[in-house]
Amino acid sequence: MTTATLPSLNDLHRRSAKRTRDIFAAESGDILVEDESSSRLRLSLKIRDEYRDFKELPPALLSQQGPVGPSRPAGPAAGPARKMITSGVDAKTSALISTIDNTPQAKPSTFASSTKLSQALTLHKTTRTVKPEYHAPWKLMRVISGHLGWVRSVAVEPGNKWFATGAGDRVIKIWDLASGELKLSLTGHISTVRGLAVSARHPYLFSCGEDKMVKCWDLEANKVIRHYHGHLSGVYALSLHPTLDVLVTAGRDASARVWDMRTKAQIHVLSGHTATVADVKCQESDPQIITGSMDSTVRLWDLAAGKTMTTLTHHKKSVRSLAIHPTEYSFASGSAGGNNIKKWKCPEGAFVFNFSGHNAIINTLSVNSEGVFFSGGDNGTLTFWDYATGTPFQNMEDIPQPGSLEAEAGVFCSTFDQTGTRLITGGADKTIKIYAEQT
Repeated sequence: MTTATLPSLNDLHRRSAKRTRDIFAAESGDILVEDESSSRLRLSLKIRDEYRDFKELPPALLSQQGPVGPSRPAGPAAGPARKMITSGVDAKTSALISTIDNTPQAKPSTFASSTKLSQALTLHKTTRTVKPEYHAPWKLMRVISGHLGWVRSVAVEPGNKWFATGAGDRVIKIWDLASGELKLSLTGHISTVRGLAVSARHPYLFSCGEDKMVKCWDLEANKVIRHYHGHLSGVYALSLHPTLDVLVTAGRDASARVWDMRTKAQIHVLSGHTATVADVKCQESDPQIITGSMDSTVRLWDLAAGKTMTTLTHHKKSVRSLAIHPTEYSFASGSAGGNNIKKWKCPEGAFVFNFSGHNAIINTLSVNSEGVFFSGGDNGTLTFWDYATGTPFQNMEDIPQPGSLEAEAGVFCSTFDQTGTRLITGGADKTIKIYAEQT
């Protein structure tokens, strides 16, 4: 390197003196007056560093723009952003910026997936701006008393003639759906009955409770014919597979267990959750088993292998309830806190959107084939939603019955009947409430 190519000592000295003055002036509180060319250069460099990856629109958006002006082409060669950014900068500064711009460096490909981004934005816009379907408002039609404890579980039989409830009084009661009259009481559990399911293909009622017991009741003889032994603690939920003779239970031992309905054999122990599994649901297609846990995750399981397919970690707090749509191949999960109800698409468990607005601990979710989605809160708040768009169309309060405390306004369980026109809920005031659409 020759001495001619080295920077002059005068320039280096001036620059060093300026930096030294800036340091000591800042400490002593003197006001620094920056010369105009320096401020322009500093601003231009800052703008270039900040916006260089966003000067030109992605091709997908450019194609939608059309011509920008009468004589100016719309495209990367037009360069309007360059003129706008360097306007007011003298020629020397512009040349310097151009030199810096042309230096080889690894620029991030911000718009490498611009087409996917624009497609996602368009899809998001279209899905969220769909008008919700009209749903008739719901009203309380009947209050049924009879249990001596919190009503924790409810199930409607496939023929839609009666429904069963289980409660903290350890009794399972069978009620006539049309009249609300008590038809039968089944005793045998020695603790709260937390889950119920009625088989569509057998005359069986299945129940589970905090006493670790899972029972199969023969409804022709009204007695227990099978026990399923294996859970190490209370059993909080159960679900029947729609086509296989398989029963799935879940509970406080952080596991879900798959049972052969007839032989009582334990087929799988679905382990992986780190806290109580609060709800479990079965469906015919993959994922055939879905669980929601107090560890704030939702897991989708491969029934054949007995292993986790996907773990959904979007919830921030414990997931207490799940609801599978009868026809749409999607499901919803509910927890506590903000954005506490989420919709997911099967089979991969893709997040669709949040049902925003029900700020409570969500104990129960139900959805019918008409797209009416119900959420019941621990504080007695009820919300009815349009399932397709996530729009709430009705908010209600659970009214505790006379003799109950104000705190006993919680909703613990819910289900729609087979027609989807009646909603049955169980609550902390020991009553069963039936809601129906106003016609």
